[in-house]
Amino acid sequence: MPLARKPMPPSSFIMTTIRHQAGEAATVASSAAAATATDRAALVKAFDETRTGVRGLVESGVSAVPDIFRHPDPYASVPLAPPGVSIPVVDLSLPAPLAAEAAAGAAREWGFFYLVNHHDLVPPGFTDGLLAATRAFHELPAAERAAHYGRSVDGGVDYFSNFDLYRSGAASWRDTIKVTFGPSRPDTGRIPAACRAEVVGWDAHATAVARAVMALLCEGLGLRGETLEEASCLEGRVMVCHYYPVCPEPERTMGIVPHTDPVVLTILAQDGVGGLQVKHTNEDGESYWVDAKPVPGALMINVGDLLQIMSNDKYKSVEHRVVMNSHEEARVSSAIFYNPGKRGDSVFYGPLPELVSSENPPKYRNFTMPEFLGTFFKRELASNALIEHFKI
Repeated sequence: MPLARKPMPPSSFIMTTIRHQAGEAATVASSAAAATATDRAALVKAFDETRTGVRGLVESGVSAVPDIFRHPDPYASVPLAPPGVSIPVVDLSLPAPLAAEAAAGAAREWGFFYLVNHHDLVPPGFTDGLLAATRAFHELPAAERAAHYGRSVDGGVDYFSNFDLYRSGAASWRDTIKVTFGPSRPDTGRIPAACRAEVVGWDAHATAVARAVMALLCEGLGLRGETLEEASCLEGRVMVCHYYPVCPEPERTMGIVPHTDPVVLTILAQDGVGGLQVKHTNEDGESYWVDAKPVPGALMINVGDLLQIMSNDKYKSVEHRVVMNSHEEARVSSAIFYNPGKRGDSVFYGPLPELVSSENPPKYRNFTMPEFLGTFFKRELASNALIEHFKI
């Protein structure tokens, strides 16, 4: 178990915020930008040192979103979808060829789909228990949560707020438990006891789902169903269990900024609160945000950047975000990201050879996983240039 460490009271962060927001009236214009950056760095550090995340701010009674979480006009850029537009559904109970056709069509046109009738792989009610256990941990007393707080802690288990907190222009209203299940196994004893059994079980059940979905997507490309699994795409697994606290000013911040996932495939379980939105561009070139409304018993599947590259643009990785809601209940979700587990300097990834020809040349260069992931982690989450970095 992690060593207990006394959290800095959230009130200390609030007082630091007040001091910095008061500012220094005598600051000259030429140094204003540098002063702002310095102030922000101090505020971020003060917040992180509370070790209680955004939940700690809510527990302290904040009535306004602190400056480090404020996004400039976060919801103005792209309109919401017109009525009747919805994300596709793939039914695992269909005959395999029909399920493969449906999954491939959704991956080509949307990059996202709901997966239903997966109960041979995930026991009924399991994800409800997982999400309840995730909520239970995030709503423990501050001192108990703080004992687990840290970034890049040994053992493959972390609890923190915003993995890019020190790089992003504005933080998001979200706390996270992250467990790296592969390619190296984590020290499961470091997973908080409140959700340990559910998290370990979710890794096994979700991986069975991922194996089935990858097979469908391979078959939809005319490949053998085992192609992605043989490329070790089930072996690199990172689970995140997100908690989005109730927000006093939901119009001023975001749960997660618009981004794509730097992975092969993502499998998501979400509660009934909602907030996930997917960016879709229709046949006329019009783009809008579509609500990924919670569907009881359904999992959400999305194509990641690496699968877009490996499919040579047959499948697409699309932007998605989490908007803040006006519910009086926090939102909880859990995602597992799948990537190749073979990560040596002589193991290269790029468009699958079976999908490349003189008529369909590769659109991306080959690269190693250390280069791919290193490129991602040098950027803030909102950067959309990861795929562009590898284009030929």
